[in-house]
Amino acid sequence: MRTGWIALVIAGLCAFGGAALAQDGFESLFDGKTLDKWDGNPDFWRVEDGCITGQTTAEKPTKGNTFIVYRGGEVGDFELTLEYKIIGGNSGIQYRSFEVPNEKWVIGGYQADFEAGETYSGINYGERFRGILANRGQKTIVKKGEDGKVQVEVVSSVGDTKEIQKHIKKEDWNTYRITAKGFTFEHRINDVITSVCTDEHPDRRATGVLALQLHAGPPMKVQFRNIKIKKTAATAAVGKKHALLLAGRRSHGFGAHDHTAGCALLAKLINASGLPISAEMHSLEKNGWPSPETLAKANTIVIYSDGGGGHPFNEHLSELQSLFDKGVGVVCIHYGVETTIGAPGDAFLRWTGGFFEPNYSVNPHWTADYKKLPEHQITRGVKPFQINDEWYYHMRFREGMAGVTPLLTDLPPLTTLVEVDAAGKPVMIEKDGKKTYKLSRPENAHNNNPHARKAVIEDKAPQHMAWATERADGGRGFGCSGGHVHWNWGHNEFRQFFLNAIVWTAGLDIPAEGVNPGVVTIDDMLQNHDEEIPADFNKARYQAMFDEWNAKK
Repeated sequence: MRTGWIALVIAGLCAFGGAALAQDGFESLFDGKTLDKWDGNPDFWRVEDGCITGQTTAEKPTKGNTFIVYRGGEVGDFELTLEYKIIGGNSGIQYRSFEVPNEKWVIGGYQADFEAGETYSGINYGERFRGILANRGQKTIVKKGEDGKVQVEVVSSVGDTKEIQKHIKKEDWNTYRITAKGFTFEHRINDVITSVCTDEHPDRRATGVLALQLHAGPPMKVQFRNIKIKKTAATAAVGKKHALLLAGRRSHGFGAHDHTAGCALLAKLINASGLPISAEMHSLEKNGWPSPETLAKANTIVIYSDGGGGHPFNEHLSELQSLFDKGVGVVCIHYGVETTIGAPGDAFLRWTGGFFEPNYSVNPHWTADYKKLPEHQITRGVKPFQINDEWYYHMRFREGMAGVTPLLTDLPPLTTLVEVDAAGKPVMIEKDGKKTYKLSRPENAHNNNPHARKAVIEDKAPQHMAWATERADGGRGFGCSGGHVHWNWGHNEFRQFFLNAIVWTAGLDIPAEGVNPGVVTIDDMLQNHDEEIPADFNKARYQAMFDEWNAKK
């Protein structure tokens, strides 16, 4: 009687936190009785005393690490808590993980480690996924180095590893808490922070499976109970994405800054792409700023509008920040990359990594030649191209280009700033008793400035006209200074580049061949204009231009 009563109490404790006790948004992942929705090798995994139990013995070892996988759905952003007890060996909790092809019950990805020893409990370990990402006591940032290798940068300490170990009970129950928000992962054992890792590597994982590990090696036994998870909106959004394209007011006349026509075309092509994403165009001129309900549906927000002091974002910084804190992406096109210094500029640096800063950046028309594109999801399927546009350059980027990936880079011609002689050298003139450049464009907040002249003429520094960033909150940002000329949407490479960017910032992986750019004719380009089409508009001329562009290999 006494033994049976004790067993019932133990089973009740292990099952505590089941579905009937779910509260505060937490959902139980284990019923305390069965392995329903859990899939592992039955030679090693069972329910014992109401706990998920994994065990190896000298007579029955596992040849490699084996896992029991939760089959109730993948996770993205979440807070997970459980209790564990381990006797011998080491184990871990896999999250946002992947199943290794052709190897049953073998998992790779982020792992919250723990062990019977005194060194690794609480670290972030990339099982089959880049190794140790944060040792105990560390706060780290994971990046891709210039040599292509993984770089783990320790940015601060969250505690002394020996002091943390004092809070961990051996061969007894401990509470593990894992928080995944965006691409920052925090581990806690018994309410003590053990490690924090922010993953800025291009191959980081946004979603994946949960799994529990049983390690190869000497005999060991591990048990889990009270397994609960609270999923956030980012997790719920895994699946079909939504892009909201905000079209600014009419500007510059027919054929330039055609925001409504451009957004409508891009939205149409995204909806026809066959990818799990929908897109809608919202006219700011006709409908004003979108409602909170409209904004809440978006996985990425695209702004194609006039900017500067009148940028539509400037009056909504706080509202937008709350969305971007949740991992919503953002795309800024052409004039949409320009805002003012101060709070708006600082926000753009956080959101996309760069912006057009008056009296620092410049806005000439010129033909950029993008001879080599870097490897990035946004460049997938896009061939090198050249095209004339109002390519703003000398952007204000984050200090040291931290977390910013340049995507379109070229050295602008000197003529975008100064006059040149027959040899292509800058023409010098006397002014106030000093030799100075003869400017091809007047010096003002947009046209010309000494900062840009030094960069291009003296330093010969290639300039970045498009860039991307992946934020710690999980969101993705993109900016591109091209997009003044409406007809450039008829260029396949130009158009696909922007389509890739929109889909990527929405949180999807881009296919190897890129987003399908579709076939765009001059008739497609003439839809949804804010201004009347001129009576003498020569459709054949522009269609011939598109055909010539897109016939080139």
